[in-house]
Amino acid sequence: MRIRLQRFAALLLVLLSVLAAMAQTAPPADLDAYVARAMKEFEVPGMAVAIVKDGKIVLAKGYGVRKLGETGAVDAQTLFGIASNTKAFTAATVAVLVDEKKLGWDDRVIQHMPEFRVDDPFVTDELTVRDLLSHRSGLGLGQGDLMFWPDTDFTRAQVVAATRYLKPVNSLRARYAYNNLMFVVASELVARVSGQKWDDFVRQRIFEPVGMTSTVISSASFKPGGNFAAPHSRGWRLEGKLVPIKATLDDTWAGAAGIKTNVTDLAKWVTLQLNGGKLPDGKQIFSEAAQRQMWSMAIPTPISDPNPLLAAAKPQFAGYGLGWGLRDYRGHKIVSHGGALTGMLSTVQMMPDQKLGIIVLTNQEESGAFLAVVYHIMDHYLAVPETDWITGYKTAREAGIKKANDAEQKQVAARAANSHPALALARYAGKFHDNWYGDAVIEQKDGKLVLRMTRTPSMVADVEHWQYDTFKAVFRDNTIPDAYLTFSINAEGKIDQMKMSAVNDLADFSFDYQDLKFRPVE
Repeated sequence: MRIRLQRFAALLLVLLSVLAAMAQTAPPADLDAYVARAMKEFEVPGMAVAIVKDGKIVLAKGYGVRKLGETGAVDAQTLFGIASNTKAFTAATVAVLVDEKKLGWDDRVIQHMPEFRVDDPFVTDELTVRDLLSHRSGLGLGQGDLMFWPDTDFTRAQVVAATRYLKPVNSLRARYAYNNLMFVVASELVARVSGQKWDDFVRQRIFEPVGMTSTVISSASFKPGGNFAAPHSRGWRLEGKLVPIKATLDDTWAGAAGIKTNVTDLAKWVTLQLNGGKLPDGKQIFSEAAQRQMWSMAIPTPISDPNPLLAAAKPQFAGYGLGWGLRDYRGHKIVSHGGALTGMLSTVQMMPDQKLGIIVLTNQEESGAFLAVVYHIMDHYLAVPETDWITGYKTAREAGIKKANDAEQKQVAARAANSHPALALARYAGKFHDNWYGDAVIEQKDGKLVLRMTRTPSMVADVEHWQYDTFKAVFRDNTIPDAYLTFSINAEGKIDQMKMSAVNDLADFSFDYQDLKFRPVE
C-alpha cells in the first residue's frame, strides 16, 4: 500500500510539474479580450500577434480585418509591412559575411565601397560597418529620409551617391541619431561584398533556410485580392477619420524598411534569434559570436520620463546594438525593434533570459495599441501585477497630441499676421535645388503659390503667406505634415535660399525638412 501511495505521489508530482510548465508556457488566458480592447480604444482595424516561448511557437493569430469596409479577416498568414524591423535582417546579412570572413564589423566602409562619401572627409575615411548599423554615423535624425519617403523616383545607387552632400550634425560616434540611410548603404555594401543583390542574398541566406516561405521584399509584391493588410491613417495630425491608404513603395530603401511578412514567418525568425542563430536541425545561420555583437550596445540611447501611468516601462538602461534596440524591463534584458510605415506599425520584442519572443503587427499608426499588448504579455510571463497599459498609452497619446498642438497654437498667437513679404508674390515662384534631394518647384497659379517636390509625386502643397518672408505649405495629401518655407533675401533683393521646417512636432522625423537647403536655379 505504501509503495502504491509513493507511486501515486510521484505521478501526481510529475503531473503537477507538467501542468505548471504548461501554465508558464501558455499565453495569457485573457489575451483575445485584451487585444480586442486595445484595438477598440485605438481604432485599429487589424492586428496579428505571435508568441514564442521556450523554443516553441505557442501563439500565431490574427484579429480584425485587413481593410476597413471589407470582410477579409487578418490571420496568421496575413502580410504586413514590418518597416524598420527589416534592419535586424540587414544586420544578419552582414553577420553571415562576417562569419565567412568576407567582411569585418570594424572594416571601414570605403575599403569595400571606395566611392562612398559624406560631406566630411574625416567621417568618410573612418566610418565603419559597425557605425552603419548602430545609428552613430554623425548624421542627424532621419537625415536623408526624403529620398525614400513618401514614394520617390530615386534608385538605391542614387541614394548612396547623394550621401556625399549630407553634412553630419554630430561628431562620429558621439551621439545616437536614428538614420535609415545608413542601412541602405549597409545593404548596398552586402551586395558589393557578396556579389548578389541584397534582396537575393537575404532571401537565399535567411528567408529560405529559416522557412520564411511567405516573406517578400517591397509592397510591389502585393497583388489585388491577396492576403495582405492595407495601411490605414487618420492623417499626420492623428485626429482625422481613419481611412485605408495606398501602401508605401519601399524598394529603394528595402534594406532599411522593405520586408513584408506575417507573424508565422516572424515567429520562426524570433525562434532563430533566441536559439543563438541556430535552426532546429542544427544548422547555424549566423554564429553565436556574431549574435553577441548584434545584441551588444554600440551606442547608448536617451531615456525620458514616461507618462506616470507608464512608469513601470521606464528602463534602467537603453541603447542600440547592430540592427537591434536594447533595454531592460523589470530587471530583464529586452532585445527589440519597432517599425513604422505610413499607416502600418510592427514590433518584435525578445526577453532572452525567459526564452520569450513577442511579435505584434498592426495596420494602423497607433503605437500604444501594440505596446499595450506587448507589456500585457510580458507581465503574464513574469507573473507581476497587472498594469493598465491600454489606459496608460491612451492617456499618453492624448497628452502628446495636446502638447504638440498647444505649441503650434503659440506659434499662431505669436505670428505677425499684418506683416508682408519683401517681394511680390510672383518673385517667390521658380525652381529651387538641393544637392542631395534635387529640385522643388514653386508655381504661381490664379494668384496663389503651389509647391511641388519633383522627386516625390505626392508632395504637392498649397502655399500661403505666414509672416514676413515665411510661407506655410499645406500638402494636399494629409499624411504629409505641413511645413514652413522661409526665404532669405540677399542685398540685391533676390532670393538667396529657401529653408523648410515642420509646423508641428507630430510630424514624423522622416520628414527631415530641416536638412533641405534649397537655392534658386536661374
